[in-house]
Amino acid sequence: MPHAGASQMEGCVLVRLSPSKSSPSEASKLQGCVRNLRQIMTCCLTALSGTGESGKSTFIKQMRIIHGTGYTDEDKRGFTKLVYQNIFTSMQSMIRATDHLKIPFQYQDNKNNALLVREVDVEKVCSFDQPYVNAIKMLWADSGIQEAYDRRREYQLSDSTKYYLSDLDRIADPSYLPTQQDVLRVRIPTTGIIEYPFDLQSIIFRMVDVGGQRSERRKWIHCFENVTSIMFLVALSEYDQVLVESDNENRMEESKALFRTIITYPWFMNSSVILFLNKKDLLEEKIMYSHLVDYFPEFDGPQRDAQAGREFILKMFVDLNPDSDKIIYSHFTCATDTENIRFVFAAVKDTILQHNLKEYNLV
Repeated sequence: MPHAGASQMEGCVLVRLSPSKSSPSEASKLQGCVRNLRQIMTCCLTALSGTGESGKSTFIKQMRIIHGTGYTDEDKRGFTKLVYQNIFTSMQSMIRATDHLKIPFQYQDNKNNALLVREVDVEKVCSFDQPYVNAIKMLWADSGIQEAYDRRREYQLSDSTKYYLSDLDRIADPSYLPTQQDVLRVRIPTTGIIEYPFDLQSIIFRMVDVGGQRSERRKWIHCFENVTSIMFLVALSEYDQVLVESDNENRMEESKALFRTIITYPWFMNSSVILFLNKKDLLEEKIMYSHLVDYFPEFDGPQRDAQAGREFILKMFVDLNPDSDKIIYSHFTCATDTENIRFVFAAVKDTILQHNLKEYNLV
């Protein structure tokens, strides 16, 4: 009787069909098996999920860089005004924080600079000229703004703030063209559902990025009945931060709640689950001064130890899985690091394909 088996060899899936005499019904079963295999090996629908600002959109950009068309100079030019807008948004957030947190400016002149920057309608920003360049440079150099930046866990501030504000001379140059890293760092909140297909060794991956904020979830949670896999992103650095929607709720607790909801949905019962513990670089920086135990008292590891911290966070999420037979595949990532994502996704691709073969009893 013919049988189908599969083994993995150097990142590829090798299918063995053993010939023998067979009945028409057995031949039909084999043909169905091959059709299923062809479907598995030609298209994989992946839902990219996680709470707001966990790094989903950055991951999609990396897929375009690594496995897609990348970003031409013309593409990068289209991000120029978004970089400018991110700079104004970040500075306005810190200025408001100095008021709310009662932090005085170091230099009196910066009161006027703050007024100038606060009056800007960010959505209309399409250039970065004087007097705004100088005003933002002076504000960023002010110890009051630096204190507001250090206390950023107490309000909402983009992770890219320091990256852009530390490089204002380059960005303010009239000939400025965003770099690939500038593009990766741009913050654009995702609304609705965005699908990005890319071809990887004759396999079409359809990766779907969905809005992470609470208001966006009801738009997509029912749309993925037949997804091949769920990729769930958690920002490791959010353990001491509060939600955009509610300033008395912890972001990581919200992320845990969403993850628990997703892995217990009947729609995702047969989907592989891949957990990306993202922003490991920010965790390594933050854990030196913001102690995990202050927000998660059950943490009994050493302070200022990023390795212990991330393993604790991983265990918190894995423990949410009620099905002991369902494997949660996990990876620690930095979504702005192209080589890190290239390496991780190579492993993820094989995980997804092997999981699919098992679901169809082909391995």
